[in-house]
Amino acid sequence: MQKIFVTATNTDIGKTYATKQLLQQYASLGYRVGVLKPIETGVTATPQDGNELLALAQQLNPLLRHLHVNDIVPIQFTLPAAPFVANQGEPIDLSPVKTALQKLDSLCDIVLIEGAGGVMVPIDATTLTVDLIAYCNAKALLVSHCRLGCINDTLLTVRLLQERAITHTLAFNCKEGELAHFKQVSQPYFDAHCRPYYLLESDLEQLAESLLQI
Repeated sequence: MQKIFVTATNTDIGKTYATKQLLQQYASLGYRVGVLKPIETGVTATPQDGNELLALAQQLNPLLRHLHVNDIVPIQFTLPAAPFVANQGEPIDLSPVKTALQKLDSLCDIVLIEGAGGVMVPIDATTLTVDLIAYCNAKALLVSHCRLGCINDTLLTVRLLQERAITHTLAFNCKEGELAHFKQVSQPYFDAHCRPYYLLESDLEQLAESLLQI
């Protein structure tokens, strides 16, 4: 089972969008897909992101039809904040994440693991999201934005992934109206220094293939 951890340069960058696009792309190629959101905060009655991801994954892979949302969102908190804050600074046992991955192992060829926020989001006093990527023994897809400042944000995150020796691929999520500006003010730098990289809207097939090869 290949594990791809979808992370980003910050919150509200497009992790869920990228995860859904890749689930559909891999399913179209005949892979049995699955999804995991290890930690979701801001949960009142039921995990909203987890429900959306599970519904799509079950549609694409009927072997998942018996799973409940708690099977793919094993750790949940009510406060919409970093897990460290949402859990009042208490240690968080990550073993339910491993258990959830084990449940998916015989049902999936590829599992997309969606993180929360960016790679430096604190899970507890000793663990960051970047540590969770390694804990899951996953490769990473780094999703960045296309607004002014994306060079700085992207390079900081890439440097951390490199320092932690986490295999990763870079993709940009250009929201409506951002692409022309990105091509003018940011893309020349990425062309010169960060290839290969991908645009989610236009390069999905190539991105999906590259993630399986790294």
